[in-house]
Amino acid sequence: MSKINNVNIEGVQSFETQLKSNPSEARRTQGIEGEWILEEGSAQFVSKIKFENGETEFIVDNPTFMGGSGSHPGPMHYCFYGLASCYTGTFATMAAMLGIKLKKLTTKVEADLNFSKVFGIGEEPIMEEVRVKLTVVSDDPIEKIKQVEELALQRCPVVFTLKNPVKLVPSLEVNNE
Repeated sequence: MSKINNVNIEGVQSFETQLKSNPSEARRTQGIEGEWILEEGSAQFVSKIKFENGETEFIVDNPTFMGGSGSHPGPMHYCFYGLASCYTGTFATMAAMLGIKLKKLTTKVEADLNFSKVFGIGEEPIMEEVRVKLTVVSDDPIEKIKQVEELALQRCPVVFTLKNPVKLVPSLEVNNE
């Protein structure tokens, strides 16, 4: 198995070949389920996340100003983590597929948040922009690195989700147990 930038190139190429012969294989349903913890003294929300070769647990506790204890990451931490890991991973993969070896790749995601709407005391947007900064160390020319950036911005699923309106379909089920 050949790897560049900790990316299994053969695995990516194999899946790409599979998709070319059967494009319907590109479609997947992904989801999570979680539960709000009603007992005091623990995190507020827990979700078991199943993935290809296992399962892990995501634990959320809101910051104190949102009624939590601030003892675990809050929802926005996971949101930013999703963006950082997906965009960075897409960048590393695109670089690997183009034969670009990275010496170091780091990401910083930040946004200025305004919680006035959350508390019903204003109509300003909660967030107006998200800033993502990749720092790349590579011996390859800047033009090739810029090409990788362009591909990563075009192909990253989380970047797509943030840049394009996605239909949200909420539902509510009430049980009287």
